[in-house]
Amino acid sequence: MRDGNINKSAGFTMDVNIITETYNPLLKRKEVVFQIDHREVGSTPRRIEVKEALARILNRDPKLIFIRKIETKTGTRVSIGWANVYEDFEHAKLVEPDHIIKR
Repeated sequence: MRDGNINKSAGFTMDVNIITETYNPLLKRKEVVFQIDHREVGSTPRRIEVKEALARILNRDPKLIFIRKIETKTGTRVSIGWANVYEDFEHAKLVEPDHIIKR
């Protein structure tokens, strides 16, 4: 399991842990499930912050990472998320829906 820690304003941090990484050769992407511990931050982190954290952990360009979903269970400050990490942007444009690319 790979993990990372990103600093937020006012000294707060959130921890991002990779739960699973599966390579899909047909779609030329990694399918990643991750967990975010945002107890110190409070609210669910923004997608751009999560994307930047995943880019650092996975050593990839943030433009090739597409956050599909982030779920926070009611009453907790831990979220589970799903992302797709492509080898190049051209494959992403062929597979990902437009609304995901725009996010």
